Amino acid sequence: MTALPQPFDESFRAMPYAVYNKLRDEAAAQRIALPDGAEVWLVTRDEDVRAGLADARLSVNKAHSTGGYQGFSLPPALDANLLNLDHDDHIRLRRLVAQGFTPRRAEAMRAGIQQVADRLADGLAERLDSDGVADLVQEFATPLPLTVVCDLFEVPEADRRPFASWVTTMLAMESPRQVGEAISAMHDFLRRLVAERRNAPGDDLLSALIAARDDQDRLSEDELCSLAFLVLGAGIENVQHLLSGGFLALLRHPRQLAALRGDSSLLPDAVEELMRYAHPNLTAIRRFPTEPVEYGGVRIPAGDTVLFALASANRDPGRYEEPDRFDIRRRDNRHLALGEGMHYCLGAPLARMEIGLALEALLSRFPVLRLAVHPDELRWQTTFRSHALRELPITR
Repeated sequence: MTALPQPFDESFRAMPYAVYNKLRDEAAAQRIALPDGAEVWLVTRDEDVRAGLADARLSVNKAHSTGGYQGFSLPPALDANLLNLDHDDHIRLRRLVAQGFTPRRAEAMRAGIQQVADRLADGLAERLDSDGVADLVQEFATPLPLTVVCDLFEVPEADRRPFASWVTTMLAMESPRQVGEAISAMHDFLRRLVAERRNAPGDDLLSALIAARDDQDRLSEDELCSLAFLVLGAGIENVQHLLSGGFLALLRHPRQLAALRGDSSLLPDAVEELMRYAHPNLTAIRRFPTEPVEYGGVRIPAGDTVLFALASANRDPGRYEEPDRFDIRRRDNRHLALGEGMHYCLGAPLARMEIGLALEALLSRFPVLRLAVHPDELRWQTTFRSHALRELPITR
C-alpha cells in the first residue's frame, strides 16, 4: 500500500502557508496522514471549505466516524459540547449559552473590557520602563481574554491562570501524559466550580446555565460542564493568540500600522484582516460525512474524517486578490476564521470587540513599539490544528 502524504512536517512548522499553497495547487482534497499516522481528508480551497462548513451532511458527532482521526479523547463531562453536537442538540445548547454572547451583551461589556485593556497597557509600559523589553503574550495578550471570559463565569482569581495553562497544554499536544493531566485537572476544576456555584448562585453565565439544568432540565450535567469548558477554553486561547499574532503582523507591516494609527476608522476592517491573515486556528473541528461527499471532483466516503483548512482558504488566490499581502484596507475581507454555517463562532461579537479595544489601547498608549528580536528568532507553537506565538518580545 502506498504511504499517504504527511504534509504536517518540520517544513510545515516553519512555514505553514507555503505548504498550504502547494496542497491547494495539487488538489481540492487529499487523503493524508497526521503526524501520529491517523488518516484524514484535507480540504484546502475556499469554495470547498466554505461549502463544507455549512453542509449538513457533515457531522461533528464521533458516532458517525468509521475510523481515522476523531479529535481529543475527553471525559463525557467535557465532550458533550457544541463542537461535538449536530442539529437539534446543537441548537438547543447554543440557545442556552447564546444569551451571554449577543451583540447587545458584548456592547454592555465594552467599558469593562476597555478598563482591562488600559490597565494591562499601563502594566506593559511599566515592564518596558523597568526591563527595556516585555513579552506581549505574557503581559497583555493572555490576561486580557482570560479576565474577560473568566468574569463571565465569575471564576475565582486564583483559578484563572492555572485554567489557561491547562488549555494551552492540551492544545499544544506535545506530551500525551501532560495532555491527559491537563484534561483531568480541567475536569476536576469545572466540577468543583459548578458545585460551588450551585450552592451559591450569582448573576453570571454559569449560574444561568446551572438554573437551566436544575430548574428547567434543559441540559444534562455533562452538557453543563462541557459548555463551561468550551466557552472558557476557546474564549481565552483564540483571542490570546489572535492578539499576539495580529500585533506581530502590524509590527512587520509598519506602513499598515502607521495608517491605522492615523485613522481609527480603519480599525473594524483591520480586525477582519487580522483574522483572515493571522488567525491561529489552521483547521476547523474535524467532521464526518454521513453520506459520500465530493469536493473539486474528489469523492470522500461516509465515515471518513475531513479537516477543512481555514488558513488555506483564507489565503486562496482563487478567492482573494494577492492573498498573502496584509492589507487593512482590503475590500473583500469576508474570511472563514470564525467558521461558517451552524458552527459559526458563538463569541464572534465579543472577540471582535476585544481585539478592537486591545489594539486601541496599545496604539494610544505606545506611539512606538517594535520587535525586540529578529522575526526569525520568534518561537512558535505549531501543530496541524494551530499556529501561535509562544512569546512576542517587544521594545520601544
